[in-house]
Amino acid sequence: MTTFTPSALELERRAYRRGRERRSVLIAIASTIAFAAVVWVTVINTKGWATVQQSFFDPEVALQALPEVWKGFLVNLRVLAFSVVTVSAAALVLALLRTLRGPVFFPLRLLAAAYTDLFRGLPFVIVLYLVGFGLPTILNTRIDPVLLGVLAITLTYSAYVAEVVRAGIESVHPSQRLAARALGLSYPQTLRRVVLPQALRKMTPPLMNDFISMQKDVGLISILAAFDAIAEAKGVVATTYNFTPYVVAGVLFVLLAIPTIRLTDWYTARLRRREQTGSIL
Repeated sequence: MTTFTPSALELERRAYRRGRERRSVLIAIASTIAFAAVVWVTVINTKGWATVQQSFFDPEVALQALPEVWKGFLVNLRVLAFSVVTVSAAALVLALLRTLRGPVFFPLRLLAAAYTDLFRGLPFVIVLYLVGFGLPTILNTRIDPVLLGVLAITLTYSAYVAEVVRAGIESVHPSQRLAARALGLSYPQTLRRVVLPQALRKMTPPLMNDFISMQKDVGLISILAAFDAIAEAKGVVATTYNFTPYVVAGVLFVLLAIPTIRLTDWYTARLRRREQTGSIL
């Protein structure tokens, strides 16, 4: 049994690649050190940094605020969990309405288009005010701020997600739909078994980006007097006269978003590699 021996040309190529890799590593280390030096000179080594550090990055205040902020953060997580379900359901319905064909469905398409245009253009803070203070006034009753927050998020993000779903559905080649109908599948069966599975792969990255945005915006429900992370942080700030609790709340939201961000990047790169190699999406 003979062992494989690389040719001289292959050995030269490997040596060249190793040299390029070492050079890239050295350049990355040098640029990182240079950037750290610039940050130290322009930010940390300034007269006002000590005051900023004491006001925003006080470890003692952070430990004091963490239990209260975490308790409020659980409220944000509850709103997020409910909103994911309601936004997904509402967005799917809107997307299907916008993709209906035939003149008889024109009023439904027009209504769905008007809805998405309205709530994609309306700032989320205004939606919170309208829902949080307008709806209880109309009904003349007190409504749980968590429920109001879920409703406001659903109204806004269902419009964004619906457009992503609609674009995913329309990106599937019409021949797929025609072939399914030729095999005897009904319209709902064609959507469920043929169109949506293919569309889901293509619309997953933008859906993940919308989910990351929704993770951040649940922090605005404190406007509705919900005792979430921001509201709890505000309470600690009022007693300590220190802004570190806000940073603690921000760190919790960042830690929540990082796994989704990394997953989005990984999935997007995976789709790109499969497209470049000619794999079926």
